[in-house]
Amino acid sequence: HTKMAQTLAPYLTAVRKTLEAALCLRNFASQKVERHNKPEVEARMDKELLCRPLTVSRNEGERVLIEPSINSVRISIKIKQMDEMEEVLVDRFSRFLMQRADDFIVLRRKAIEGYDISLLITNFNTEEMWKHKVVDFIIQFMTDVDAEISDMKLAINARSRVVATEF
Repeated sequence: HTKMAQTLAPYLTAVRKTLEAALCLRNFASQKVERHNKPEVEARMDKELLCRPLTVSRNEGERVLIEPSINSVRISIKIKQMDEMEEVLVDRFSRFLMQRADDFIVLRRKAIEGYDISLLITNFNTEEMWKHKVVDFIIQFMTDVDAEISDMKLAINARSRVVATEF
């Protein structure tokens, strides 16, 4: 895993720096609906409150889309999928996580089109939690998901070898 971690490091550093810059959120009530405070990145009511979306890409199949706005940031993660087995594993794993979105607070129930997992961080999250800890969580989450998919693939390959030798 150390070789993979070394090649992953510059990518994760770029994601970390971009998130640190994007997570400058503040409480901002809706300009259209009185006494409402919806995440602007989701509501998209006022274009001037949205910042330019940024994509940090490691390669074609592995990237992070960061969509900042005045009071929220949506982070969409595309997990690497080298073969059909990894595609199935990523699909099942992300579905498993999204069904438990309430337990993760910042995880969205549905990913953005073209991505596997989406997170939504609002100004309320950054008021309740430390910004650097939120960034640490996202980076750790990305690292853990990557490792978990690799471990599951190894376990499946090991089991299929055992089955193949039995029959």
